[in-house]
Amino acid sequence: MTLQAELDAFQAEWRQRAPDAAQALIAAQIEDLRAGGAETSVLAVGSALPELTLNDQAGEAVRLRDLGPAVIVFYRGGWCPYCNLTLRAWQKHLPELAARGARLVAISPANPDETLSTAERNALAFPVLTDGDGAAMRAFGLEFALPQPLRDLYARFGHDLSAVNGAVGWSLPMPGTFVVDARGVIVFAQAEADYRRRADPAAALAALPPRPALAMA
Repeated sequence: MTLQAELDAFQAEWRQRAPDAAQALIAAQIEDLRAGGAETSVLAVGSALPELTLNDQAGEAVRLRDLGPAVIVFYRGGWCPYCNLTLRAWQKHLPELAARGARLVAISPANPDETLSTAERNALAFPVLTDGDGAAMRAFGLEFALPQPLRDLYARFGHDLSAVNGAVGWSLPMPGTFVVDARGVIVFAQAEADYRRRADPAAALAALPPRPALAMA
């Protein structure tokens, strides 16, 4: 089953139990994002990777430009079931990434304790970075602020993002997937206003440059 098929199956089940008013509110916010051009502001293929250093779940500093060939996945937070499905899907591709000489990192605005919890709960063996001040999601063109009606809805669902996130509070990134080459140039970029849609790992992996052949002795 592809990642999107898993996400679609979860969404279909959620629609069976979620109140109609909640579904309408979420759908309207997604359309507002699209109509406002949010998807067109995303860092494009050919752009240089922003100069950023973020801490991972162990508190270690990770400089994005030092990653070399890499896949960078932005997710909303460990409270989001679609994000957890996405992170676990990428976990399965770690051997393929290693064989290609590439690394994987995930980024969210969640505070360090939440980031560590997400990594442990999903048994993730790759760096999960904290973007507490929103510098990364702004640099990649992904940041948006949840409107008050959705803040109220999320709070009723038990997701108080002002407590879960760092300084950005009720701001989130559109989920995005970026592939960068060894020079730090973006060669694949996909971000969705609809958080229930994510780039397929196979499509992102196909954009990775081939691993250089070893020189003969």
